[in-house]
Amino acid sequence: MNYVGRFAPSPSGLLHFGSLIAALGSYFQAKAHDGQWLMRIEDLDPPREMPGASTAILKTLEQFGLEWDGAVMYQSQRHEHYQAQIDTWLNRHQAYCCQCTRKQIKADGGFYLGHCRHSKLLPTPGLSIRLFMQNPVESFTDLHQGNITIPSALAHEDFIIKRRDGYFAYNLAVVIDDIEQGVTEVVRGADLIEPTGRQISLYQTLGQTPVSYLHLPLAMDENGKKFSKQNHAKPIKTTQAKPTLMRAMEFLGFDLPKDFLSSSIEDMLQWGIKNWCIQQLPTKNHIIV
Repeated sequence: MNYVGRFAPSPSGLLHFGSLIAALGSYFQAKAHDGQWLMRIEDLDPPREMPGASTAILKTLEQFGLEWDGAVMYQSQRHEHYQAQIDTWLNRHQAYCCQCTRKQIKADGGFYLGHCRHSKLLPTPGLSIRLFMQNPVESFTDLHQGNITIPSALAHEDFIIKRRDGYFAYNLAVVIDDIEQGVTEVVRGADLIEPTGRQISLYQTLGQTPVSYLHLPLAMDENGKKFSKQNHAKPIKTTQAKPTLMRAMEFLGFDLPKDFLSSSIEDMLQWGIKNWCIQQLPTKNHIIV
């Protein structure tokens, strides 16, 4: 099977250092396997989106020499695919509507206990839609992290596939899109380890072979907060592309040559592809930079 990887940023903000690490890790892993590196914009949540961020992210990647294969996929253009799958599950009684609030779930201990499983509620604005958990995943093997155990209550929970506000859930969209794009391996940050079990379960429910997963260490600021748009991480500066690229590659465990800064960005990336290996990645999940 030919290797297919992807990078799937959310346009809730501009590309920051943590995003660059995820982009580079997925890029090097794909290209080191002579594979494809695809691009997907995960614009599922309009209220959280920053105007112009999608275009800006793509331009920033280009200025760092990161060229993707094929056309960019936008989740905002794929709603009919997500809805069609939800309708199929509803018609087969594999999914159901739920009126439980976050407050109620929190009062139950933080996990959904299935109150609406047999309520026969019809799809209505203000109700979420949950999938009956048919294939609970309590553990999986990560290519870098090793064996990951998922709490039993979380693994067996009927999770949301369409939110109360009418937007499609991340777990549903990401799996449907990875299948559509033929992705064989997902490389992303360690902050997304928790939903991996649900995504593997979705593959099984859909009768598909799950992809493999590689979760990269997270870059943290001096206050111990991860670089993220929610934490208002500063966008990376394209005017300092080569030093920033070097910093990100060092974070990923590369032992760079002394004269590396004098290389072109293209040569830096080609060197990275040639010298990439998973074993070089830091063993810690969180690293202050």
